[in-house]
Amino acid sequence: LEDSRMPILKDRYKVPHYDAKGESNRLFAGVPTTFLLTSAYWENLIHFGMGPKRGADGRLALSFPTGDKKIPWVGAEDIGRCAYGIFKAGRSMIGKTIGVSGEHLSGRELATSLSRALGEPVDYIALKPEQYRALGFPGADDLGNMWQFKRDFNERYRAARDVNAARELNPSLQRFDDWLRDNARRIPL
Repeated sequence: LEDSRMPILKDRYKVPHYDAKGESNRLFAGVPTTFLLTSAYWENLIHFGMGPKRGADGRLALSFPTGDKKIPWVGAEDIGRCAYGIFKAGRSMIGKTIGVSGEHLSGRELATSLSRALGEPVDYIALKPEQYRALGFPGADDLGNMWQFKRDFNERYRAARDVNAARELNPSLQRFDDWLRDNARRIPL
């Protein structure tokens, strides 16, 4: 809380949907548990409105406050397949924290793949976190802080979400281009 880079939300959190999960982890003390850390879902480009938007000039643009940092992403189905891999591994996973990601990508890399899949240029706009928080949709402040956290603590955040470890649990783990082949047409433009 002493870090002043991002605002405190709900009187005590920096990223409420992360901090609340962290607080709940303490409830599992003494219980045989495996913690699963996920990554940003590519499905958010479809369902949550994080996909490219058409600007006044007619061009598509993808906007995140992550600068040039690579962010871990994953397909939602792959999270389930990785969880299944953890269950199959059995007791050897007890007490571990497993982070999963299909690929670590910068905003520019996401835009490049989207351009190929959608058949038209997609620009990447690196917003400032305060610009994202001010977008005004429900949860913009929480998500603005989340993206800033992923940017400002990028090395640590990425290290906790190892693509190779996820691939060991789920040999069919998708890369973004694989996911786009099946889902690009579902992204609302």
